[in-house]
Amino acid sequence: MPQNKRQVALVKHLQAKGFVSIDELASYFDVTPQTIRRDLNYLDEIKLVVRRHGGAEITNSSTTANTSYQTRKIMNLESKEAIANELVKLIPNGASLFINIGTTTETIARALLNHQNLNIVTNNIHVATLLSAKEDFTVIVAAGEVRHRDGGIIGEATCDFISQFQMDFGIIGISGISQDGSLLDFDFREVKVAQAIIDNSNCILLAADHSKFGRSAMVKQGSITQVDHLFTDQKLSPEIAELLVANEVQAHIIE
Repeated sequence: MPQNKRQVALVKHLQAKGFVSIDELASYFDVTPQTIRRDLNYLDEIKLVVRRHGGAEITNSSTTANTSYQTRKIMNLESKEAIANELVKLIPNGASLFINIGTTTETIARALLNHQNLNIVTNNIHVATLLSAKEDFTVIVAAGEVRHRDGGIIGEATCDFISQFQMDFGIIGISGISQDGSLLDFDFREVKVAQAIIDNSNCILLAADHSKFGRSAMVKQGSITQVDHLFTDQKLSPEIAELLVANEVQAHIIE
């Protein structure tokens, strides 16, 4: 059981918010980061929360099911927006690009609205809806099964459709990144589509806020070494940083 009222409130806060960083929790509860770390370590020991790199989430965010799309849209939103604003600087007007499923990629799509003459192929209905408002954009929606919980389009037909294109950029998000650099997700069908995007893009841009590092999911998509650019919002662990340098992956750390 929690040892004090703050720990009870902390668990309830994580239940409402999903993943929350240590700094955010320290500010919310008006205590030091060291106090929050002690609380989280204890709550992790008694299996009420799961400690992640830089923060924690509630235990029902398990390795077999993702949190809801609407919940994920508001999690770490400022970080996602900062990452998106930096990432789109690499995309020139007139470029062609894939954009895959996820709340981070939806945020990136919103940041692309100031671009001109983009050609987009996406398996994300929310992205297609956002970008189709631009008359100078060409937006192509992938064929396949629409997943009701998040508007993602998945399946063998989607992979076949994606494989018909060769795009300048592939913009991808991910559910989790392990300490050895494995890219992890919850649905093997979504993973297969992401692999097709990687295989058919000249340059891969991975957007992942700090909550994705150390987060578990049961399906391995590939390796962080397959991407060309990583955009994130906190300093990387020495293991990940070394892996990126060894494989010439450019890291963009957006504070």
